[in-house]
Amino acid sequence: MVLIILTKFLLILYFHYTHFMEERLVENKDWIILLLGSIFILLAIVRAKFPRRFREFILLPITNKYFSIEGRSNEVTHPFSVLLFLVQALSFSLFICLLIPIFEVSLENSPMLFLQVFTGYTGLVLTKFYVEKLIAHIVNIEKVVQEYLYEKLSYLNLISIVLFITNLIFYFVYLPNTATLLIILLFFVFLYAIALLSSIKKNTPLILQNFFYFILYLCALEFAPYIILYKLVV
Repeated sequence: MVLIILTKFLLILYFHYTHFMEERLVENKDWIILLLGSIFILLAIVRAKFPRRFREFILLPITNKYFSIEGRSNEVTHPFSVLLFLVQALSFSLFICLLIPIFEVSLENSPMLFLQVFTGYTGLVLTKFYVEKLIAHIVNIEKVVQEYLYEKLSYLNLISIVLFITNLIFYFVYLPNTATLLIILLFFVFLYAIALLSSIKKNTPLILQNFFYFILYLCALEFAPYIILYKLVV
């Protein structure tokens, strides 16, 4: 059933791409179809292999049942989390490729640019994750940071599914202008901020016990890397 739905999806996407968006065919974008199809396959695998966990995960904006039942073990290396992280890396990288020409007009969207962005994004996230784990171990707040990191990863994975749909629209239905891209970017930043605040609120008792170290952690590893990255890009 999943394969039938996937086949129909790819066929519809392909014909829409070839027949109705000819004015946008300045370059070969088959690689984008391949990437979006890969994301769809990953989501189908996750949905088929972990139906209950996926159902609770999708309901995260409504209820935190996922964290209290399915995600209580905080297993970042669980296959469910790993597969969704791949979805996250692919979706975010595709969206970043749309944003880059805003800051660097000389760069064009291409497979090479995507590969560079994907490698950079994945490397940054994984490096940041393990550095955070190491520092949490050093200052003895592993339990607080472990739960915080797991919840943050889960929210980012959920946002990436929305971003997947956004990429479908922007790459094959509607060509966004700079204002639209910036508005969408701010919207996703807003969603991410809400997710972080929700996670912090949920773990308030643990955070208050280690308040000073947690504030240092936030400033040094949550906000500083993005500020530095922004300065480098702009």
